[in-house]
Amino acid sequence: MFLVARGRRSASSAAARLLPIPPPSAPFTTTTDASTSDPGAVAAEVAALLSRCSGDWKLAIATSDLHSRLSPAVLSSLLRPNSSPPLHPKLLLDFFYWSRTRLAPSAPAADAFAHLAVHLCAASLFPQANGLLEQMIRTYPSPPLVLSSIQRALTDSDHRSSSTSVLNVLVDTYKKAGRVRDAAEVVLLMEHVDLAPSLRCCNGLLKDLLRADHMDLFSKVRGFMGSAGISPDVYTYSTLIEAHCKARDSDSAAKVFEEMRERGCSVNVVTYNVLIGGLCRCGAVEEAFRFKKEMVESGLVPDEFTYGALINGLCKGRRSNEAKSLLDEMSCSGVRPNVVVYGTLLDGFMREGNVAEAFKIVKEMVAAGVQPNKFTYDNLIRGICKVGEMSIASKLLKDMVKVGLMPDTMTYNLVMEGHFRQRNNEGALRLLTEMRNAGSSPNVYTYSIVTNGLCQSGESKKAGDLLEEMIQKGLKPNAFAYAPVITGHCREGNASLACDVLEKMIKANVLPDLYCYNSLIVGLSNVGRMVEATEYLAQMQDRGLAPNAFTYSGLIHGYSKIGNLEKAEQLFQQMLNSGLKPNDVIYIDLLEGYFKSNDIEKVSSIIQSMAGQGVSPDNHMCGIVIHNLSRSGSMQLAFTVLSVIEKTGFVPDMRIYSSLLSGLCKTADMEKAFALLDEMAKKGLEPDILCYNTLIDGFCKSGDIFHARKVFNIILDKGLVPDCMTYTALIDGNCKIGDITDAFDLYNEMLARGVVPDVYVYAALTAGCSNSADLEQAVFITEEMFVRGYASVSCFNTLVHGFCKRGKIQETLKLLCVMMDKDIVPNALTIENVINGLGEAGKLCEAHTIFVELQQKESSQSATTQFSFLFMEMINKGLIPLNIIDDVIQAHCKEGDLDKALMLHHAVMEEGSLMSCSTYIALVDGLCRAGKLTEALNLLKEIQKLGIHPNEDQCLMLLNDLHTSGYIQEYNKVFDAMLCHKWLQKDKHCNLAGII
Repeated sequence: MFLVARGRRSASSAAARLLPIPPPSAPFTTTTDASTSDPGAVAAEVAALLSRCSGDWKLAIATSDLHSRLSPAVLSSLLRPNSSPPLHPKLLLDFFYWSRTRLAPSAPAADAFAHLAVHLCAASLFPQANGLLEQMIRTYPSPPLVLSSIQRALTDSDHRSSSTSVLNVLVDTYKKAGRVRDAAEVVLLMEHVDLAPSLRCCNGLLKDLLRADHMDLFSKVRGFMGSAGISPDVYTYSTLIEAHCKARDSDSAAKVFEEMRERGCSVNVVTYNVLIGGLCRCGAVEEAFRFKKEMVESGLVPDEFTYGALINGLCKGRRSNEAKSLLDEMSCSGVRPNVVVYGTLLDGFMREGNVAEAFKIVKEMVAAGVQPNKFTYDNLIRGICKVGEMSIASKLLKDMVKVGLMPDTMTYNLVMEGHFRQRNNEGALRLLTEMRNAGSSPNVYTYSIVTNGLCQSGESKKAGDLLEEMIQKGLKPNAFAYAPVITGHCREGNASLACDVLEKMIKANVLPDLYCYNSLIVGLSNVGRMVEATEYLAQMQDRGLAPNAFTYSGLIHGYSKIGNLEKAEQLFQQMLNSGLKPNDVIYIDLLEGYFKSNDIEKVSSIIQSMAGQGVSPDNHMCGIVIHNLSRSGSMQLAFTVLSVIEKTGFVPDMRIYSSLLSGLCKTADMEKAFALLDEMAKKGLEPDILCYNTLIDGFCKSGDIFHARKVFNIILDKGLVPDCMTYTALIDGNCKIGDITDAFDLYNEMLARGVVPDVYVYAALTAGCSNSADLEQAVFITEEMFVRGYASVSCFNTLVHGFCKRGKIQETLKLLCVMMDKDIVPNALTIENVINGLGEAGKLCEAHTIFVELQQKESSQSATTQFSFLFMEMINKGLIPLNIIDDVIQAHCKEGDLDKALMLHHAVMEEGSLMSCSTYIALVDGLCRAGKLTEALNLLKEIQKLGIHPNEDQCLMLLNDLHTSGYIQEYNKVFDAMLCHKWLQKDKHCNLAGII
């Protein structure tokens, strides 16, 4: 029906509002000169010919000169109304298509299309009109131009009654061409030319706009309908209800429903179903049930759709048990649930992890004669995989095949995801092979699942190989497939491999997304490769990807980590300038960086920036700030920060107060520390054992054991249980003031209370024993450490140093013997402690006693061997004074352990050092006594070459010892060598030769 004015518009006003678009010239047309025939006259000839020769008009035109005189203008003239003689629209359409090919590349004018469309619709040739208008909108893409041509055609036409149908076909043509926005634009333009399509057409357009989510145009078209006087029907209201529900506006949906009833629209089951379904989709399930009740009260019977929508809504809200009750009601009402309803309920139970109930539904379903389909199995498998029951998932795959349902790629993907979720890579890869053998080809998503799963378990290289396989099989990985490999390599510390993957990705014409770049930038930043990270940031921006908070977080972390806080600060400012809000991680990185550099001023600046950004720090962040300020001794600033954040409503936790207590104790402000405990109690925060331990430790470190004990008694009075930290602080405090007896009393007390000592307790006690040189307690505590598994070389080293610096040689030896008997081998620090300790005691000359004793121990041969090796290594490195080595060599020679003595001699020579003359004489004596005369004489030659000259007394003492011990041959040879080297004068000592 031609909708004009409806009592509100006149013909004159309609004319005044015509679209201001003139008839366009046809594309590629040329102007004609005066010699060209009049288009109207030619059109009349064509019309006459078509009228006479309707059957064979193509032949008639071909034998005339009309074909040479055809033009777009002639065609337009022919198609105008009131042409004489009148021609059938189908004949005109055939001539139009025939002539169009002859006029190419020129095209018919838009008005020609429009006039012919009006003719066709008037003759109810709607499919033909649709095809014609499809060519028109392709030739003339502008909707205003097309509508203006249609409007002129309708104005000129005698077929005004067909105007609505023409407009309906036009809107339908745009929709079929996928141009629903243009369809809406054409309808909205109709308001300016007093035109309107039918209600049915508007309803269809509203539905299509809703499906396409063009809600802006949806509202405008609905408004147009109201202004054009097109009254809504039940279909319109149903679409409006659906639209409001899609926008999750259940109140508006209900209002539309009420308006619909007020206007007298017939409300039926379909209408209720639309409303109930929409309400359930937007989460308003209770409201949906209210309308279901109203529906029943009005005499309407809920159908399969009604129950299905309500069951779906309940399941989405994790109310599957209620949905099950509704299913029972549905069955009792005589409405048979279908496979979709059962599937919805099954999926609901699976999402809630109620596997047993889900399988009960399957049994009920089969018992009711409803066979599970592939989607049912997929839902079961999805749920089973999520709860990790992979053996059941594998059985379901086999069951599918048994009932004739073949698992497809999607089904296999679900099970593979489940295997990877359970870290069962082998099972997932085995299923991939089974999938291929079953004829299901892996798709891009399959490979993405596998690469992600492998990367999650640290097999990124294998995942990369799989990507290559994917490409070889003709599949093109997307960014989703590449991203896990990049992330995986970065997580495994292989940033270079991650870079290679990104470069391959780009070469394969797969554009990396923001996630890929962020993963790489964060990975490079974590290992300090900031130059490359910045380069990838630039590359990312060149590709039109804007950095987000994660990008900046990675870069700021990297620069903070390498100490380049200036660059980190620049990035932070860039982030703020770009409108991004820094997250907690960024603030923490900056704060920790400035704390490390002791830049408290910058810390204050960051805290102020947080306040300016409206960021309220949580307990974790506040804990970091206050802990670091307290650790650095900036207690005034720490309390200022606490005061500022408390004004925002922040409530500090026990950890923050413990940090403040620790800081006060470090600055020896014990009075304020005590006062802080009272403040905590006033705020309803009862100090815990950690707070009291901090206070005890503070008193002990300041040497105030009295007040430390007082706090300890408070702990007991409050019913708190002292822990290992409590006793460690007290024991350490007593040891440091030299009260070893009280320290051991506390140790025994903690054992009696069932408090298990840790390594720090034993470290404190060994330090105490070391300082007091109490051998008895030292041996006791070392035995305790062995029993409890805390014995270590470091504890013995502490004791050794303490005993040595007090000159306790025998006590030191006993400790070291105990140590080596337990197979705890002394280390370099042990030897250094012996040397330094004896040096402090002025008894360095006695060091050889300890070293010789340890090298000759037989109780633990492996420990002795290792000690000898260590001793030699330290000699080679020049870490042991030569005088000690001399003493040890001489001691070995005296004990007859010539091999060890010679080994030490060799080590000294390798180092390029010189032994004392006395040591060489001792070695010569030892060699002679061992029957190694040749070696002894060679050693005498070595002494001569080194420029070492034994004095007369040393020579005579050696000779006398050899002679007295009966080594006569050795005596003579050595004497001759000494004469040869001129260490003795022959004339002066001839009596020695005579004696022999």
